[in-house]
Amino acid sequence: MKLNWGTGIVIAIIGFIGFIMYFVVAMSTGKNYNHDLVTEKYYQQELEFQNKLDATKNAKALKENIKLEKVTEGIKVHFPTDFNPKDINGKVFLYRPSDKQLDFEMPISISETYLLVPEKRLLGGRWNITVSWNYKNKDYLFQKELMY
Repeated sequence: MKLNWGTGIVIAIIGFIGFIMYFVVAMSTGKNYNHDLVTEKYYQQELEFQNKLDATKNAKALKENIKLEKVTEGIKVHFPTDFNPKDINGKVFLYRPSDKQLDFEMPISISETYLLVPEKRLLGGRWNITVSWNYKNKDYLFQKELMY
């Protein structure tokens, strides 16, 4: 059987399409490849977006905002010194863009003006930290990207 140019081109195109389809199926069904969304409750968070904007604006209006300090024990999250630490409540959320399994959240319960995020929970690399807190019925939000 002789192959001419037309038959060779058709066979090459069919082979290429088969090759691409194999990778599409392998990537979408493979357990090794994780296709998670940033959050499961995407639309619910979108509805709360204006509250986040207001809380961020409140935090930026402070004369002293949150400061992050890398220490040997982990990361110290320093709150404004003119706030009474016992009246601060909220949470600190650390988001790891490369691995959903490493994300964690800590409640804010402090007696000093800082909260320590332990080093054992932090792997080297990029983290997004979100500190949302309430002080005297006013919400504040601080977000920052950091390398640990």
